[in-house]
Amino acid sequence: MKKILLYSVLVLLCSCNGVKRTQEALNTGNYDRAIQRAIDNIAENKNKKGNQPFIAMLEEAYKKNTDRELQHIKFLKKDGNPANFEEIYTTYSRLRSIQQQIRPLLPLQLFDENRTAQFTFKDYDNNLLAAKDKLSVYLYNNAVSLLDNAVYKADYRKAYQDLKYLEELNPNFKDAVQKMDIAYRKGIDYVMVEMNNTTDKVIPVRLEEELLNLNTFGLNDLWTEYHTNKITDQEYDYVMEVAFQDINISPEQINERQIIKEKQIKDGFKYARDQNGNVVKDSLGNKIKIDNFKTVKADFYQFTQFKSAQVTGVVSFTDLRKQQQINQYPLASEFVFEHVYANYDGDKRALDNDLISLLQLARVPFPSNEQMVYDAGEDLKNNLKNILQRQRFN
Repeated sequence: MKKILLYSVLVLLCSCNGVKRTQEALNTGNYDRAIQRAIDNIAENKNKKGNQPFIAMLEEAYKKNTDRELQHIKFLKKDGNPANFEEIYTTYSRLRSIQQQIRPLLPLQLFDENRTAQFTFKDYDNNLLAAKDKLSVYLYNNAVSLLDNAVYKADYRKAYQDLKYLEELNPNFKDAVQKMDIAYRKGIDYVMVEMNNTTDKVIPVRLEEELLNLNTFGLNDLWTEYHTNKITDQEYDYVMEVAFQDINISPEQINERQIIKEKQIKDGFKYARDQNGNVVKDSLGNKIKIDNFKTVKADFYQFTQFKSAQVTGVVSFTDLRKQQQINQYPLASEFVFEHVYANYDGDKRALDNDLISLLQLARVPFPSNEQMVYDAGEDLKNNLKNILQRQRFN
């Protein structure tokens, strides 16, 4: 019974908070929010007594919102600025959408007032279509003007966005698709990628191919296209140079460490005897045994194979139109090869388990210099990817 009462109190509190928040949105002129809150609550059960305040607030918010939106449209039309066509279109769309959300809920009864809530619906279809036509013409003309008078790539990109919106709003409008393709191609930044090695070491062919295969980096930049093979007659905007400045490979090293281990271990047993030399027995008559211990020793030899490779360089970006460098980023990576194995002299029983496990390992061949550089390049690829994600040309 107590659980049911507590649940009822919680439901009542939530309902009161919902009414309060909806009323606050209504009082502050946030009619969209008030309408949506009211609709969400009424849709659950429009005949529920606790939802009566939401019906009253929906009625009020709908009327005030409609009046304000229509006044806003009237002002925009009177202003006469073609740039207002989009706002006029979206405002009519909002008015139509709200009506479509309320219509399935009707009729809504206000029991205390003994009446049906009133909602005056209007047919906005013609207004919406007219606004769409005007907006379509505006977007098309604006995009064509941008294409004809473009100075910067940003102009082509703005034209592309207008035409893309136009295609979504009014598919197959005139030759918008063809012009959108032109705007896209002219808005792209074309980047030529070059790789230079000024070190005295050879860069593995496989690593060079992977670094230059920018498709594997998962870069989805609409307005940037990287080319590792120069295309004839293509005018490039930027050059990205990946320059290796230094490659250091350490000598192959084997470091030895000796550990002397000593341990007491059980070595049989003897019977306990009293001071007279007689064997002592327990209460059950069994002879009492005493463990014998002895000390065992072992010399443990641990060998560590070690080799490292460090690759350093820079990634620089040059603006070909201005003939000046715009950005430079350090590029560095290190790969360490390390292998541990061991052997011993003496009694193996003196060794701890973690040392015994190393006895199962043996010396292995050192990786080649080329493999070391390639392995260091795995980290280089991640660093290069981060640089490309940070780089913005415009």
